[in-house]
Amino acid sequence: MKIDLNKLTIKEAHRGLTRGEFTARELAEASLARVKERDSKIHAYLEIYDDVLAQADAADKKIKKGNGTALTGIPLAIKDNILIKGKKATAASKILEGYMAPYDATVIKKLREAGAVFIGRTNMDEFAMGSSTENSAFGVTKNPHDGARVAGGSSGGSAAAVAMGSVLGALGSDTGGSIRQPASLCGVVGLKPTYGRVSRFGLMAMGSSLDQIGPFARTVEDAEIIFNIISGHDAMDSTSVLDKMAVSLKKEPKTIGVPRDFLGDGLDAEVRANFIQSVEKLKDLGYAIKDVFLPNIKYSLATYYIIMPAEASTNLARFDGVRYGLSLEGKSVIESYAKTRGEGFGKEVRRRIMLGTYVLSAGYYDAYYNKANAV
Repeated sequence: MKIDLNKLTIKEAHRGLTRGEFTARELAEASLARVKERDSKIHAYLEIYDDVLAQADAADKKIKKGNGTALTGIPLAIKDNILIKGKKATAASKILEGYMAPYDATVIKKLREAGAVFIGRTNMDEFAMGSSTENSAFGVTKNPHDGARVAGGSSGGSAAAVAMGSVLGALGSDTGGSIRQPASLCGVVGLKPTYGRVSRFGLMAMGSSLDQIGPFARTVEDAEIIFNIISGHDAMDSTSVLDKMAVSLKKEPKTIGVPRDFLGDGLDAEVRANFIQSVEKLKDLGYAIKDVFLPNIKYSLATYYIIMPAEASTNLARFDGVRYGLSLEGKSVIESYAKTRGEGFGKEVRRRIMLGTYVLSAGYYDAYYNKANAV
């Protein structure tokens, strides 16, 4: 049976698998065929795993026994900064080229238990620093709808993998738009969950107080299916919120706050019209619409560009050529550090490390970092 992943959702695939209309192996084969057909021009993937069919066979056994979940046998792609035990994880950086993950990220553990099939790791902006996937050390990811355009970033590979029909869902990470923006550019659904709702354990950190792992999918319903599997409290992540703190949705009228001051003068007319149309649709669905004013929103971009590089420079200090990853020898320890980090990190990463180190320095800590923290 020929399976077209472009015309399938996770929900429909789950129904087909449980009814025996096709197997997880056939679904995986369709995924691999799609990658072979399209990825040489798109470059969504950095690696296709060699155990994909073995994973699918294990999923088929699970389904036969009646132990399947909504994600059993479903092909997924994983961003290259999320650890999968025994697989390469490089965050699209030369400084980690060849690095093998020693353990599973919590989200991977949950997806593995659910029976999902990991097709491969996807391209990204190096250490999630960028918004076009042009900052990858291993080449640019193109937009599946138009090869002359970018896929967005930093999770451009994951968005493109779903958009080109090679997988039914994917994981990315979002610090300041790195799931939502490429999802928008590639015409798929992307969700940045509330901070702390999904464990960051096993995610290579860029900005620890901003990073969140989230799903890409073809529909909102599919994104919710993935989110429900990967979310929840994790004792391995101190920023993970307790499940009892998550508010359950009640069947009652909701009020949606609309910060219209977001719609600045620089907004494209088509985007503005789309936004207003979406608000009207929500009104038609029975939601109360209330205009709200967020007084500190004008400082958000400036605050982000202080907090994010400050945390990034701290987090990336561990990549020093001593403990793991690339190691280039110099005449002294300092020279070894400089050579390794100078050649291992790309331009954008070096730029943000320098900016972060600057705002954290003794002379500027209070003037910049503390003010941004207060906001």
